[in-house]
Amino acid sequence: MNRPQGMLGMRHVALNVHNLSVCEQFYVDVLGLQVEWRPDPDNVYLAWGGDSLALHRADPQAPRDATAQRLDHIGFLVTSAAAVDSWYSFLQEQGVRMRSEPRTHRDGARSFYCFDPEGTVVQIIHHLPVIAWEAAQQESRD
Repeated sequence: MNRPQGMLGMRHVALNVHNLSVCEQFYVDVLGLQVEWRPDPDNVYLAWGGDSLALHRADPQAPRDATAQRLDHIGFLVTSAAAVDSWYSFLQEQGVRMRSEPRTHRDGARSFYCFDPEGTVVQIIHHLPVIAWEAAQQESRD
């Protein structure tokens, strides 16, 4: 198979949320993303480095149940295993509801899971292959 060049990886996630302002506050004020664009009152696009997260106001008439969400989780990469633990402590201090404590996985990654204000599972992860790839990309640009 001859794939086209230029793929950078999965750098964008979009979430339907019922309380747009509370979710925006979580991702901006607590996690540190920046507002990139607000095209209208029902949509906000956030950025963090090369990543993009879109929050779209969900239809208030749409049914809301656990089976409606097909997304398992979204992940935010951090630079070290120690950073995972620091983020865990920080998010606990902010009153963020946790799903798990930090742990080291069989592949050497370290992560934990928490919930955003609407229940989306968020993973904070240090994953060595991605960190190595990011470093190689940076070296090739220098």
